[in-house]
Amino acid sequence: MIVTTPENPDARTVERARAIAEEWGAAYVPRRRNTITKLSGAHGNAEVAVVGPKEIKLVSPDAPPFFFHPSMGMIRIKRLMAGEPDSLIAVSGATAGDVVLDCTAGFGSDALVFSYAVGSEGQVIALEVSPILHTIVREGLTLYESGVPEVNAAMRAIQTVNADYESYLRLMADNSVDIVYFDPMFERPVETSTALAPIRSQAHREPLTLDSVREAVRVARKAVVLKDHRDSGQFAQLGFSLARKSYSSVAYGVIKIEQ
Repeated sequence: MIVTTPENPDARTVERARAIAEEWGAAYVPRRRNTITKLSGAHGNAEVAVVGPKEIKLVSPDAPPFFFHPSMGMIRIKRLMAGEPDSLIAVSGATAGDVVLDCTAGFGSDALVFSYAVGSEGQVIALEVSPILHTIVREGLTLYESGVPEVNAAMRAIQTVNADYESYLRLMADNSVDIVYFDPMFERPVETSTALAPIRSQAHREPLTLDSVREAVRVARKAVVLKDHRDSGQFAQLGFSLARKSYSSVAYGVIKIEQ
């Protein structure tokens, strides 16, 4: 991994790129007049993070570029604003004022929808174990302008944390959040999906364990929710009731907490 800038960067962009490189423990390489392909080749076909004034673009030799965009999260919020239901919000029972722990933030789409649903009185904590993915999404949530005030407010309200959920859950107090959410999106990927290709190298591939689910149940006040492939055997193995199966490959399982 190397870090560079777009062509002709200003001093602030260079400073930002150097800071990101230091955060990742990666090498900062001045862009000068080099193409990204040339820079990558000169460093062993390395992945290249291009740090601009308002985004970070991850360029890999064998995958499309990855950069933050609210994408489906924004579309789902617009649907909620129009009075349409959202499967994840319905299954989880998330409502205004809830505290949600998203254990596998990934691109941040589900955290964004949760953030809109819980509103300014609630809170969403989004954990991501990959330092690179965490930083790209963190910076995007902070700087991206969607053109929709409600989406911008939901993005800015998310608290991002670079941590693995196993360790994080063990340090949390009993009944300290309302909802704990897992989306182990890399354990059984949809092979036709190109959206995940750019960051597969950054993925945390450890399977969700029964111990982690037990910790989540201890921490949650209302529900623990698992998103997985509809044909996954994880729901039954880990104690989740299959709450909703969609026409896509995605399904949700839920453990309701009885206080």
